[in-house]
Amino acid sequence: MPAGRGEEEGRGSPSSPRAGARESMATLRRLREVPRHLLVCEKSNFGHDKSRHRHLVETHYHNYRVSFLIPECGILSKELKNLVMETGPYYSVKNLPLHELITHEFINTFVKKGSCYALTYNTNIDEDNTVALLPNVVSIDLMDLSFNLNSKKYERVCWSFKEKKPLEFDFLLAWHHTGAEESTMMSYFSNYRIQEHQPKIALSTVPELQCPVLRSSALRGEPEAACSAPELLDWLGAVFSHAELNNEPHNFISAYCCPQPSTVVAKAYLCTITGFILPEKICLLLEQLCRYFDEPKLAPWVTLSVQGFADSPVSWRENEHGFRKGGEHLYNFVIFNNQDYWLQMAVGANDDCPP
Repeated sequence: MPAGRGEEEGRGSPSSPRAGARESMATLRRLREVPRHLLVCEKSNFGHDKSRHRHLVETHYHNYRVSFLIPECGILSKELKNLVMETGPYYSVKNLPLHELITHEFINTFVKKGSCYALTYNTNIDEDNTVALLPNVVSIDLMDLSFNLNSKKYERVCWSFKEKKPLEFDFLLAWHHTGAEESTMMSYFSNYRIQEHQPKIALSTVPELQCPVLRSSALRGEPEAACSAPELLDWLGAVFSHAELNNEPHNFISAYCCPQPSTVVAKAYLCTITGFILPEKICLLLEQLCRYFDEPKLAPWVTLSVQGFADSPVSWRENEHGFRKGGEHLYNFVIFNNQDYWLQMAVGANDDCPP
């Protein structure tokens, strides 16, 4: 009996083989639940015929934050500053029926005359990088519909949105128009609660910044000679977060330090724009940053980083974007003084590989 009792007690004790196996399986399940992340790094040159830099910027629609960093720079050029200040506006519209975005008038006013971007939201984007997530993704090509607004397909879409499933959302709207006319968003949606917004702009100079040494030809870095693209991306995240980079023993917030080899620049210019930022505006910023090296500069490279809304329904083009275990979808350009560039694209859990 004593032996039997000991055997019975052993089954439930933490030290028993069966309990250890259960604990190992539970740990394995938890590890499988950890969000995985995808980072794609590539290099090219802005002058190459097959460079896809513009296409990738134009097809990343829902941009929340844009930042650029220029080492060895204390004053922003007039051209760059004007672009930064002309990033907006965008609009928020409360309780807008979904069918308003497929009417003849809307398509003729906004879709045919430019690019219109719409995003549902449920929080103040100045405080939280979040928007509302729809459980199902439905794709409707408004340009295709615009060619035949009297078709049965258009009638069925209208019936679905107006009668079968009438829905209302709070929307963020932005419009890039190809002509010289002013935006008509405010007057067009005047029957609804519409408000105009301007992006938040933060300009600062970072003194004595320790920067990684990079070589445009060495995407993976070189031992004791140059840092890699992933190391640079980690460093940029720390700089944008205003984290200390010296790994002091008394610093309990961050133990991060700049990757090696590195060099200290006297100052660097940091600009961050936060709002609903159109890809067309980002294309202009990228072009202007490329022109930064038209005249000799001390800086060997500059960076342009773009973050998407965490719970945007798509990342690039129609690629569905996962949110529940992450929400990342971002890209970063490292622009070198010889017009070479690195492009880094990252997404979080439940996303396909970046394009």
